[in-house]
Amino acid sequence: MLLERVQRWDEAALAGVYDTYAPAIYRYAYRHLGDSEVAQEIVADTFHRFLVALKNGAGPQQELSAWLYRVAHNLIADYYRRESRREAIEIDDNIPEGAAQTETAFLQHEEAARVRRAFQSLPPLQQQVINLRFGEGLSLEEVAVITEKTVGAVKALQHRAIEALRRLLDETPV
Repeated sequence: MLLERVQRWDEAALAGVYDTYAPAIYRYAYRHLGDSEVAQEIVADTFHRFLVALKNGAGPQQELSAWLYRVAHNLIADYYRRESRREAIEIDDNIPEGAAQTETAFLQHEEAARVRRAFQSLPPLQQQVINLRFGEGLSLEEVAVITEKTVGAVKALQHRAIEALRRLLDETPV
């Protein structure tokens, strides 16, 4: 079992855990934060905490992925508390040199920014559920384990989040 190998500090198993979960944790953090550098810090801190927990005889006992997502989510919440802000995420405005910005690209950029602002206005738990379900493609059951909620509660959070996004996006001019 992978967790047993990891708890014995099997280097191949530890590398495998990182290789398997780091990209997903990065995507998860980036969707919440919209900042590549901070998302990379969240990944590094998540795996640092994982190693420290293992060294101290703690850490995940069954659901490795759920444990890592919970740690990442807590670090994201800590980041927002530390920064004392919940402002809208900025879209990366880097356009390759020489590339012409067309009207279509501009409109897509504006629409993406509008959706991100609406997403950021949701309560954190609804953001987490939407991010895990649709960003990471996890099942209701997997999201329930990560969020430590029932499947029914996850369904309700998802429904409320989608309805809130629909209302916000219908109210906000394009």
